[in-house]
Amino acid sequence: MNMQTIEKADAHPTAPPAPAVVANPGVDLAWLAERIDYPLFQQCIHCGLCTASCPTYVETGDENDGPRGRIYLMRSVTDGRLAMGPDVRRHLDLCLDCRACETACPSGVQYGKLIEPFKIAMLDDAPAGAGLSLLQKVILHHLFPYATRVRAALLPVRLLQKLGLMRLIERIGVLRLLPPTLRNMEAMVPTLQPPSRLPEVLPAIGPKRARVGLFLGCVTDVMTPQTTGATARVLQQNGCEVVVPRGQACCGAIHYHSGAEAPALELARRNMEAFDVDDLDAVVINAAGCGAMFKGYEHILPPEEHERASKFVAKVKDVSEFLMALGPVPPTHPVAVKATYHDACHLCHAQQIRNQPRQLLAMIPGLELVPLAESELCCGAAGTYNLTEPEMSHRLGRRKLANIEATGATVVASGNIGCTLQIARQIRERGAAIEVVHPVDLLDRAYRGDA
Repeated sequence: MNMQTIEKADAHPTAPPAPAVVANPGVDLAWLAERIDYPLFQQCIHCGLCTASCPTYVETGDENDGPRGRIYLMRSVTDGRLAMGPDVRRHLDLCLDCRACETACPSGVQYGKLIEPFKIAMLDDAPAGAGLSLLQKVILHHLFPYATRVRAALLPVRLLQKLGLMRLIERIGVLRLLPPTLRNMEAMVPTLQPPSRLPEVLPAIGPKRARVGLFLGCVTDVMTPQTTGATARVLQQNGCEVVVPRGQACCGAIHYHSGAEAPALELARRNMEAFDVDDLDAVVINAAGCGAMFKGYEHILPPEEHERASKFVAKVKDVSEFLMALGPVPPTHPVAVKATYHDACHLCHAQQIRNQPRQLLAMIPGLELVPLAESELCCGAAGTYNLTEPEMSHRLGRRKLANIEATGATVVASGNIGCTLQIARQIRERGAAIEVVHPVDLLDRAYRGDA
């Protein structure tokens, strides 16, 4: 793509023309026209400042694998000037939807509002052999969003870990008999801890300062129940009465970002019903991807539900965001470690939360917090990207681990389950002696004296 071509595209009118006839456009252009406000394309001034922040562009150097190139491709498809062929699909599929380009953009381009409808449209109209495999659809749409199903599926792994046989199975090559998607899933599973089993209401410790709802998540609560427990205890230590609604469900991000819009909207409605925001000061979330999805409910739901969604979204807070606004109780027990912090994409880019996690970590006596190079560059997890695009995910994961190792830290903290699982996998494969935690895990240790 050259600048002359880009300049011609920039001269486009504010409303799209009637689509030109192209061979096999591959997507429903009328549907896209309803879902995408066309001036969003025109916010892009093609300056290219976003490219250095884009993980796939940094890795490939291909203009079509950067935000500017992808916006040009999407706009061309919407105009009917370009067919949605395999090459275009590939460049768009490779996008992590990390939103780093939004942070870098001087024009305020809302890239997420462009790529997300496109990914839904591409999956709805995927030709044979394209899109998700049947196994991936079963895992993403019928397993991951349901915590009880994930727990049941992991029972054999839990048993093998308890008996100390998991390493033996890996060494003798049994796992190589599994399909690639299942091998990738197995590689992401940490040492599983007992379930959190929180009561429906946990009392505040000390004077009551707030009443909050705690979102458990699906994969988060199963894979890292210790973080769920730590989040509840930290909130209690800060004078919060913690409510854990039994009717809550998956946030909907797994469905929505893999193209299944209808079930994502139903999950959103279930969560808005489960959390009585009139009775809560906040709905607290400890997973960046879930928090970004919650805060996007107003955008994804139909207009007649916007008022209700807006009221709900106003109460949604990441745990670090909430604690710093509340005024955290200083912990007193030292946690003497050298730690670094990785910015989860959907925390720093989608929610613009950067300082609060670092401020919480800086409060911990004895903890030395060191900076991480390329901290805001995606680690390659990106929700379920490590299952659908394993090669690029692995490249980005190795890059992230190299930067972590360069800090000399023995602990790396991050505010998202996908990031912690992805980084922990890279550490296990490398054989490095680095612990991966959520910031609230360290804060919990500092409150309890459990170093």
